[in-house]
Formats: sequence, C-alpha cells, structure tokens
Amino acid sequence: MKFSKKVLWRLKNKNKRLKPDKYKKLKRESLRGSIKGTINRPRLSVYRSNENIYAQIIDDINSTTLVSCSTLDRDIKLFSKNGRTCDAARLMGERLAELSLQKNITKIVFDRGPYLYHGRVKALAEGARSAGLQF
Repeated sequence: MKFSKKVLWRLKNKNKRLKPDKYKKLKRESLRGSIKGTINRPRLSVYRSNENIYAQIIDDINSTTLVSCSTLDRDIKLFSKNGRTCDAARLMGERLAELSLQKNITKIVFDRGPYLYHGRVKALAEGARSAGLQF
C-alpha cells in the first residue's frame, strides 16, 4: 500500500480522523513498500525514540535480524553520556558497521522508516558510511 505525499497529507488533515500513530504507520509502510532487504543487500532499519536510537540489519527474505545495535549498548554508553545526541548516533553507526563487517556484510539498503533524513538518523547513516558500509 503505497501513498503519495499529497494523499498522506489529505489523510492526516481530514477532520483529524486519522490519529498520529496511524499516520506514522501509513508513512512507514509507503516507504517500506519500495525497500526490501535480500541476502546480498540486507535492510538497515532505524527506530528513534526521544531518549535513544536503535538500528538493526534485517534479511527480509528469511525474516532474520543479522546485526543489531543501540545507544543503550555498553560500548556506546562509555563514550557518550546521553543517547539523545548526534554524536551518540554517529558512534552507534560506526559500531554497527564494525559488527556487520565482521559478518561479511558490506552493502546494505537504508530504511529510515517514518523519520526524516536529518539529525540523529543522518548522523547514524554517516557514521555507518565512514566505517565502511555501502548504501
């Protein structure tokens, strides 16, 4: 189910019947419809909360998580006091790239979910690119 931006805005503003979480789900599904992870190019999925950011590399064909990482991991918490910063997201992207390179994963497809490519999501992607992952 893929929607254009125009349709999504119309649904969002239509008498406020569409709740924010439903709108977020529709937006995520419209993006995810075009992104699929395979064995050769798994999908890097990002979830961002107010306090932390989480990422995992997923093979959609076998429905398995290959690598996962978050700002709650001990390695990242040692270097950053807070999981809400772009620096913590960049460190997490670098750590995720190291873990994926150990499992011989070099090429991925980036799935930002319903989030804009800005701030912590962008910092995570740039950290993963700088450590060796190819998008």
